[in-house]
Amino acid sequence: MSEISKRRTFAIISHPDAGKTTLTEKLLLFGGAIHLAGAVKAKKGGQSARSDWMEIEKARGISVTASVMTFEYGANTVNLLDTPGHKDFSEDTYRTLTAVDSAVMVLDGAKGIEEQTLKLFEVCRLRDTPIITFINKMDRDTKEPFELLDEIEKTLALNVCPITWPIGMGDRFRGCFNLVTDTLYLFDDGQGAKITEGQQFTGANDPKLDEHIPEAELIKFREEVEMVKAVYPPFDQQHYLEGHLTPVFFGSALNNFGVRELLQALCDMAPSPRPQPADPRIISPDEPKFTGFVFKIQANMDKNHRDRIAFVRICSGKYMRGMKVLHVRSGKTLSLNNPVLFLARERELAEEAWPGDIIGIPGHGHLRIGDALTEGEQLYFTGIPNFAPELFQRVRLEDPLKSKQLKAALEQLSEEGASQIFKPLDGSPWIIGVVGALQFDVIASRMAGEYGVKGSFEQVAFTNARWLKGDAAKIKEFCDKNKYNTAEDAHHHLAYLAPNAWHLDRVQKDWPEIEFLKTRENR
Repeated sequence: MSEISKRRTFAIISHPDAGKTTLTEKLLLFGGAIHLAGAVKAKKGGQSARSDWMEIEKARGISVTASVMTFEYGANTVNLLDTPGHKDFSEDTYRTLTAVDSAVMVLDGAKGIEEQTLKLFEVCRLRDTPIITFINKMDRDTKEPFELLDEIEKTLALNVCPITWPIGMGDRFRGCFNLVTDTLYLFDDGQGAKITEGQQFTGANDPKLDEHIPEAELIKFREEVEMVKAVYPPFDQQHYLEGHLTPVFFGSALNNFGVRELLQALCDMAPSPRPQPADPRIISPDEPKFTGFVFKIQANMDKNHRDRIAFVRICSGKYMRGMKVLHVRSGKTLSLNNPVLFLARERELAEEAWPGDIIGIPGHGHLRIGDALTEGEQLYFTGIPNFAPELFQRVRLEDPLKSKQLKAALEQLSEEGASQIFKPLDGSPWIIGVVGALQFDVIASRMAGEYGVKGSFEQVAFTNARWLKGDAAKIKEFCDKNKYNTAEDAHHHLAYLAPNAWHLDRVQKDWPEIEFLKTRENR
């Protein structure tokens, strides 16, 4: 098996509270990366979730930034990207999905497909990303399994193929039956923090099951298995890889039910690194020369060093520590001396890495989201979005003497892409723009904790932002006439800030020569 074919790089997507971070922890547990899984909200003195490393994540029990975890499982190297489920942090998730080859969609068995899951699924569909479905929380009262499968087919227009099947649900949940391997495991409840080997049986008709499962439940389970085999066609690898079919697994991440089967399926079914779209050509993973792109920036992962880490997805070639690469945007040569591999915030120096791997390049602002790194070729990776913010506020400092620290904090946090800053052309103070209101809480928490800057937010009279594209002379004329509503973002791109939708519509009609862009590619 080649190094490239060993790689499995995937993201986990879900609606908030479907159990995504818990499943991430259990995949790390079964992958041997950790030895004791932490709850999302840890009890005092307990273990907190490894993938949630920010203070605000630990306090609120939500993921607010994507994190990367690399571990070995069997012959495979697994790169797991945990993404925020909350819609207010969806920008980070959208960009993270450009860096993966497949996804695991986690559904709450009681709620089925929810709003944010649907949005993230549509992003995956745009890129034909193969999806494995994990229906979680079967140890609680849920919808009937057949109802959940119908919901996936009808809502997502996606064919389904059950790989495992639950035995009961809620208090009567006994375990999962693997329809492919014809094996069945019964587990003991309450052992979720550690791996325990459950009792194994062969086939749904194993007579030993009569000793462990009540007769009525066993009859129902066996009838359901026969129905599944009759109704659903066998797993078709090609249809899955093309994004038309999703294999479905049932389980309880909290209690480890179905997690091992899911991890094994990721290694057996999920694709190795796929070709990456770029301009002027598609990049194949087996090309000998190194290429990669930055899909995420994270500031202050180590508060003592005020560092910024650029997360780079390797697309082709082989990374070797100390190699020199071209930073396409600036035209400068970079020496990659200290890139790291991740387990959330923990790191180790990366001596070598292959297509599909995620490496972190420490720096102080020279790399941006969307930047391409190559061995000399001029190319840009496409489809890495920047979204126009929808909510706008200014920061009112408690200490006016900290204006320099405020500027540094806002600029560095905006590099991560979750928030954006605009400097109005009329000289008024910086404006922060975000997609979701919770981002303001994150910014306030991080400004105080990481930069020592305290302040409050105040509303500004803007509801929309659009980047300007067109003839330079026309754009200058527009800015001269609209300087109170025009600003530069952190990368010196001009944007129009509209007080409301009516003004935005009016200005678009008055200036037909200019494009007002809601999204902008990072390049």
